Amino acid sequence: MIDASPSVWPAPAKLNLFLHVLGRRPDGYHLLQTVFQIIDLADAVTLTARADADIRRIDPLPGVAVVDDLCVRAALALQRVTGCSMGAEIGLIKRIPIGGGLGGGSSDAATVLVALNEIWQTGLNDDDLAAIGLQLGADVPVFVRMHSAWAEGVGEILQAVDLPSRIFVLVHPGAHVATPQIFAAPELTRDTPATTIPRFLSGEPTHNDLEPVVRARHREVDSALRWLSNHAPARMSGSGSCVFAAMADEAQAQAVAAACPEAWRAFVVRGLAQSPLREAVMAYRARRAG
Repeated sequence: MIDASPSVWPAPAKLNLFLHVLGRRPDGYHLLQTVFQIIDLADAVTLTARADADIRRIDPLPGVAVVDDLCVRAALALQRVTGCSMGAEIGLIKRIPIGGGLGGGSSDAATVLVALNEIWQTGLNDDDLAAIGLQLGADVPVFVRMHSAWAEGVGEILQAVDLPSRIFVLVHPGAHVATPQIFAAPELTRDTPATTIPRFLSGEPTHNDLEPVVRARHREVDSALRWLSNHAPARMSGSGSCVFAAMADEAQAQAVAAACPEAWRAFVVRGLAQSPLREAVMAYRARRAG
């Protein structure tokens, strides 16, 4: 029996602890190496199954057309692949800054895929869901797999990696960075030598190849990095605009966040080994079984 009661599912953000651009494929996509660190800042996705096949967003994002809404596209893709005749109403509480390089839209889409697979009982495994997710965006698979990970290819070749437990200050300077424009920039470095997981874990220096391009084009990001670097080594996540720095402890993190300029938003976040979405899946299965 299909569960038609509303359920709430987390869609966590990620940090790119580094991002190296190794080259560009003939189709224009870039070859990358990065580490996705799942963090405890998360959107909330509400899903309610429908007996018909309609997919409805009950609170559309301003300025985002339904055809471009990743949550809607994810639900439609799952319907198409599985032949499911059910529909869904989708609600979303946004906490992850849009255009901040934190993967919020990709995570929302992944949560819709994972959660509707449970609600509709379509029976796909993580590999199946990740393959659907990759068609929606290169960052979707890591959220589907629900674990911090080393990534290669365009971001879809993933290997779970255990990272040290750390607390970060995350600063959103208010800028919205268009990722395609950054990757298309002629000055972008595209030949960084490949590294390895052991070298990364041993402390080999890394960087974000997108950071110089974004800093040159978005003064707010440059200013935020300069400010945060006064407190700890800081880096931009993904294509920006959010920047982050690991802190020694909770007290330092709270003090730095409290000192953040009023024009920006600061978050104190924790790195997670596994996504809270996995816990939500296990809890949902337990409720249905009980």
